[in-house]
Amino acid sequence: MTYVGATGAPASGCVFCAALAAPDDRKHLVLHRAADAFLILNAYPYAPGHLMAVINRHVGTLGEVRAEEIAAAIELVKKAVALLTVEYRAEGFNVGLNQGRVAGAGITDHLHVHVVPRWNGDTNFMTVFADARVMPEALEATYDRLRGRLVD
Repeated sequence: MTYVGATGAPASGCVFCAALAAPDDRKHLVLHRAADAFLILNAYPYAPGHLMAVINRHVGTLGEVRAEEIAAAIELVKKAVALLTVEYRAEGFNVGLNQGRVAGAGITDHLHVHVVPRWNGDTNFMTVFADARVMPEALEATYDRLRGRLVD
């Protein structure tokens, strides 16, 4: 509802860099920080528990990323899959990286990997008839559930 009711222009700058620099992880939905990447909830999720592993450095293409950075992001993807399997009993996952706007990247200049939990029969009538998704849980509740299971 925060997104739907928002007024005015979107914030300028990179949302991932802002989240990384912010001191309040819960407010910015940052679940876990590592040396080269961090794990964050998607503020506009496709499904409950939709996470992203984000490279700390502000780079937008695989050609720019260092091996240790992408390795760190994949380690966080593994952590996210394990976390969501336990906490949400996810039965499968869509894991992907969209490079460039034409490939579906909403944030084109800061590389990130999506982790979307899936369940058998998880498409409901809202998606089919209204091209909309219904989220059964507020982002803050999702954050608290997942953050409580993480050990830094």
